[in-house]
Amino acid sequence: MKMSRGTSVRSRSLLRVVLLIWFVGVKSQLTTDFYSTSCPGLLNIVRKEVQNAIKAETRMAASLLRLHFHDCFVNGCDGSVLLDGSDGEKFAFPNLNSARGFEVVDAIKTAVESLCSGAVSCADILAMTARDSVLLSGGPTWKVLLGRRDGLVANQTGANTGLPGPVDSLDTIISKFAAVGLNVADVVALSGSHTIGLARCATFSNRLFNFSGTTGTDPTLETTMTLDLQTLCPVNGDGNKTTSLDRNSTDLFDNHYFKNLLVNKGLLSSDQVLYSGDNSTASPTTKSLVQSYVSNSGLFFTDFANSMIKMGNISPLTGSKGEIRKNCRVVNSS
Repeated sequence: MKMSRGTSVRSRSLLRVVLLIWFVGVKSQLTTDFYSTSCPGLLNIVRKEVQNAIKAETRMAASLLRLHFHDCFVNGCDGSVLLDGSDGEKFAFPNLNSARGFEVVDAIKTAVESLCSGAVSCADILAMTARDSVLLSGGPTWKVLLGRRDGLVANQTGANTGLPGPVDSLDTIISKFAAVGLNVADVVALSGSHTIGLARCATFSNRLFNFSGTTGTDPTLETTMTLDLQTLCPVNGDGNKTTSLDRNSTDLFDNHYFKNLLVNKGLLSSDQVLYSGDNSTASPTTKSLVQSYVSNSGLFFTDFANSMIKMGNISPLTGSKGEIRKNCRVVNSS
């Protein structure tokens, strides 16, 4: 059947609209080469700054990785965790006296601004520093998707309620991951980030004394480790004292974290529950994944990298949304 002139014009107009929508959609997506023209040399300068920071303090690798994690779980990956102010996410309970590395991000931002002013977002800097922190600690690498813009507001309430906590049940942790589009496999893979870094006594002392309202200790915590930790973290002691998340492999990004879980040496309740389980229907799944990562470190590295890419794509601001902050600590209108 022959189309009329009017039908043909309408069809072409509709096609142009569809193509425009498709084009805008494509342009709004994150890409690995987002800064190839606007800021060539970006990846090298970020890695150099991360390398310097880790050289000065090995623990900083874990701190920078954690900043990206805590950023993405609140408002999406928009750099909101970096904002100053009494109502900022920095002062939410999970971050207070805990989140660190902000001065390193400042230094990276300064170096990047000297290379290409006003081009690179703080949210993207967090994503790149997380990858480099893992790689420089002996872990896997991946191609970081870029093109995020920075958020204009912090969300302290969201940080208080949305971030997975060290004493959360497995179902609660899974629920918080699911709320941002991550699944049970992502829970286990990303928990493997605890293969580096330290934790404060306040995050695990619940396992050492009067566990779950009893007079005893957590039965899923190995006895010798329990005694060591009780000495480090006595009742009414300094809750900010720290110890290794991955006992006997503090600074190397490897699968040793999962090996510890098999012998009840996971430091946090949220670590050990992945293997020891609780009443969650997901316990057999998480236990099986832990066992797989113990026997195959390459599988852990692959899954971790894929989960990091997935996490980095949580509700990014792109296109004309948000802004490119000049100073990661404040919005440009301040």
